[in-house]
Amino acid sequence: MRFNLPKSNAGRRVGLLGGSFDPAHEGHVRISEQALKRFDLDQVWWLVSPANPLKPQGPAPLDKRVAHARRLIDHPRIVITDVETQLDTRFTCDSLRALREIYSTTRFTWLMGADNLAQIHQWRDWQDIFQLMPVGVLARPGQGLAAQCAPAARRFASARLAARASRLLSHCTAPAWCFVDMPQSPASSSAIRNRGGWG
Repeated sequence: MRFNLPKSNAGRRVGLLGGSFDPAHEGHVRISEQALKRFDLDQVWWLVSPANPLKPQGPAPLDKRVAHARRLIDHPRIVITDVETQLDTRFTCDSLRALREIYSTTRFTWLMGADNLAQIHQWRDWQDIFQLMPVGVLARPGQGLAAQCAPAARRFASARLAARASRLLSHCTAPAWCFVDMPQSPASSSAIRNRGGWG
C-alpha cells in the first residue's frame, strides 16, 4: 500500500468519523461505540484532520491531537488515523473519494454528529458525500430538530432510512442516511479548551 494506512479486508464495514479532535473526549468515544452498534460496523476510523477549513483559527499540532486520541481510546475496533495528512487532502469530499479508490472493497459509512448535519450544506461538494457512501448521523445535545430540518436532510429526504432499521445502513448503497438518537454526552472540545484543560 502506498500509505501507512489501516488495513481492511474485503467487505469490512468501516465507519469514518472525521474532525479536529481538539481535543478528543468521551463524547467522541461514545459516538463511536454507538455507531459500531447502531450501524452494524466492524470498525470506526477516526480521521484526525490537519485543520478545519470552516474555522479561522488552527487547532493544536496534529501529532499532539493524534497522541491524545490514542491515549484516550481503549477499544479494539476504534482506530486513530491521520489519513488526511497522508493523502494530502483538505476537504472531506476529497478524502472520501481517495479512500474509496484505495479501499475499493471496503464498505464505508460516513459518521457525524447532528450538529454537522445542520451545517454540512456549507461544506465543499457536500452532496457528493451523500453519493459516495451511506451517512450515519448521531444526535447530540440540542441539535436534533435543527439537523432534521436542515437543507441536507431535505435534499436527501427520500434516501433516509428509519432509525429502527439503522443496522441496515452499512449494507446500503448510497445515497442512504439514517438519524439515530443516542445517550447524550455534555463533553465538548471547545468547553475543554475554554476552561484551560487543553493547552
